[in-house]
Amino acid sequence: GANPHGGKVNHASQRPVCLVVGAGPGIGTSVAARFAREGYATAVARRDGETLQDIVRKIREDGGIAEDTPIVPYQCDAREEEEVLDLFVNVVDTLGPPDVCVFNIGSNISYPLVETTAQKFRKCWEMGCLSGFLVGREAARHMLKRKAGGTIIFTGATASLRGAANFSAFAVTKSGLRALAQSMARELGPEGIHVAHVVIDGVVDTPWIRKNFADAIERLPPDGICKPQQIAETY
Repeated sequence: GANPHGGKVNHASQRPVCLVVGAGPGIGTSVAARFAREGYATAVARRDGETLQDIVRKIREDGGIAEDTPIVPYQCDAREEEEVLDLFVNVVDTLGPPDVCVFNIGSNISYPLVETTAQKFRKCWEMGCLSGFLVGREAARHMLKRKAGGTIIFTGATASLRGAANFSAFAVTKSGLRALAQSMARELGPEGIHVAHVVIDGVVDTPWIRKNFADAIERLPPDGICKPQQIAETY
């Protein structure tokens, strides 16, 4: 949860705070940019510290964001409980307690069942489900403590609802995340905390997808691929 800046950067204490965990190129970056445009002090967290400054730059380049709107990067491996605890403490210290928390860590892997090792299955589940529990739990703790409500959003996928061939690990992971969100919604709703699970039912236009599935994308109609900017509007 390291923040290179240290100290408070959200001086306008009435400014709401959004934390995006899993702020990669694609949905994470677009969602962060959308909240920043609305004037939210925005925290972006991901495991890969090398790319964090690039992510912040890309969010600023999206345009429409006031110069005094803080966008602060944090490095965090959300599979590690201590790192998630540190992340929330650091965000609260620098920006204030989050009003909105978006969990957007991707863990999409595809292998035939008999080639899915225990290690692959475990890593997929840890990245996409266990880390969702840790982030969701900490967001809830901080929101309940301040008694001012809040919103927790989980990025789901088609696999949240059905298991496809060669996606056993991913389907279990995403179905688990959906069940977590459902339980949280029932439990936290009466406390004024809104929990949403957004199913992205399609291919999202990201650099990784374009690199690995270039041929398939060429064959799609113009509206056959989901644009992260449009998805961000829903959030």
